[in-house]
Amino acid sequence: MVVHIDAADLHYTPLNKQIRAAVRDGETEIVIDHVLGQRFIADGLVGEVTITVNGVPGGDLGMLMRGPTLVVHGNADHAPGNTMDGGTIVVHGSAGDAVAHSMRGGKVFVRDDIGYRGGIHMKEYEEKRPCLVVGGNARSYLGEYMAGGIVLVLRMGETGPFVERGIASGIHGGEVYIRGEVDENCLAIGAKVLPFDEEHRARIRPLIEEFCRHFGVDAAPLLGADYTRIGPASARPFAGKYTWE
Repeated sequence: MVVHIDAADLHYTPLNKQIRAAVRDGETEIVIDHVLGQRFIADGLVGEVTITVNGVPGGDLGMLMRGPTLVVHGNADHAPGNTMDGGTIVVHGSAGDAVAHSMRGGKVFVRDDIGYRGGIHMKEYEEKRPCLVVGGNARSYLGEYMAGGIVLVLRMGETGPFVERGIASGIHGGEVYIRGEVDENCLAIGAKVLPFDEEHRARIRPLIEEFCRHFGVDAAPLLGADYTRIGPASARPFAGKYTWE
């Protein structure tokens, strides 16, 4: 059975109480209609449940989530996937700043563009490797302070080099993949371009294929494209900025 929740004129607190009650009752499919800016949807939820969000959710969608699948038919506000531990978020639109902020597990797929500081402070631990896949473009400071995980920017429809500034500022773990060329003047402190070979192509292939399944995109051009791989130049990019006794 599908549980339907009408979020029209509903504050985010009672909305989230209804979602949690449905999950506690063992429901596995929830559809939320008329969402308009309600924050914290599905925050901290655990379990195998699919939640469809029709509208524009507010900030921190799926924060600390572990297991559920969120499908957004619309844009998302800032920081979807914030500190997410597991599960999947699929956004059929664009998303704001700090997408996947401090994410430590699971996957976030955004069909179109994201704002500033996407993937900031993503981290990985043992088998957990978070992934952020962006179909369009990303703004400045992509991958800032990354400690682990994968950020993949497909730049569908873009032909020129990627020129957003501050790429991977302070990165000390993980990888950023950007389709096409990247202006190396846009690399920030601690970041460098790394070799991209067939091993790395195989690493991102499942992510590209899953992205294309979610959004009905032809995978072939993306699988065969060239990518710029960016990673840390050092495990301690700012060590020289401190005074040591």
